[in-house]
Amino acid sequence: MNNNSIGVFDSGLGGLTAVKSIMELLPGENIVYFGDTGRLPYGTKTEETIKQYAAGDIRFLLSHNVKLIVIACGTASSVALSDMRNKFTTPIVGVVEAACEAAVKLTKNKKVGVLGTSATIKSESYLRGISEIDSGIKVYQKACPLFVPLVENGHFNTEVTRLVVKEYLEPIKNEGVDTLILGCTHYPLLEKAIAEYMGEEVRIVNVGAELAKSIGNILGKDNISDKTEGGICEYYVSDDEKGFAELGGVFLERKINGQVKKIDIEKY
Repeated sequence: MNNNSIGVFDSGLGGLTAVKSIMELLPGENIVYFGDTGRLPYGTKTEETIKQYAAGDIRFLLSHNVKLIVIACGTASSVALSDMRNKFTTPIVGVVEAACEAAVKLTKNKKVGVLGTSATIKSESYLRGISEIDSGIKVYQKACPLFVPLVENGHFNTEVTRLVVKEYLEPIKNEGVDTLILGCTHYPLLEKAIAEYMGEEVRIVNVGAELAKSIGNILGKDNISDKTEGGICEYYVSDDEKGFAELGGVFLERKINGQVKKIDIEKY
């Protein structure tokens, strides 16, 4: 058994939706989480910058001797995953593959919508991932650059959020998709507003939850912790540890006050 921690990183708070799912499915696993709050958001950065940030985030997590790296950031998963796997020997997983597999299984009319950051949509990672599984599925993508700032500022289901949701999702709804991928781990916090607008007949794919389901299979029995409960999570950020702790508790549905440490990510 391998009781080393699972390392998870995101550009901010969004990856906590994946952490919550990991905690529920693998309660004995220890987790080291890094939220790069000082350089948020990744979705508006260049591909070169995103890869640079991802490499530094991974080096930080490796300093904690983690057994698996989880890129709980749709943007970094879309843009940097292949490069990071070539660069580091520790197993690395992203959110795209598991979400694509889930969407292909769920869709009945072969029309799938994908919401993501500008960088994620530009990369066409979800489009490629779905097409590789089933080329007959039509994929409708939409960049939603305001979603991450809304989530990071606690606007989960406000009137402002509902107006932005309508603005972004109207074209996809009009295409008649029956499955919608929330292609960023921040977006599940907006799921209520999104689901209400799209209608109950549309199935929602939560990328963080799908990723968590696959981690046990990825690690294999020899690398799963021998504990069945009591896993702990260490939280690190590059800025505003107090704000992270307060809002992060909403993401996780548990208090994390006093458990967040600020680091200088530029050292990595």
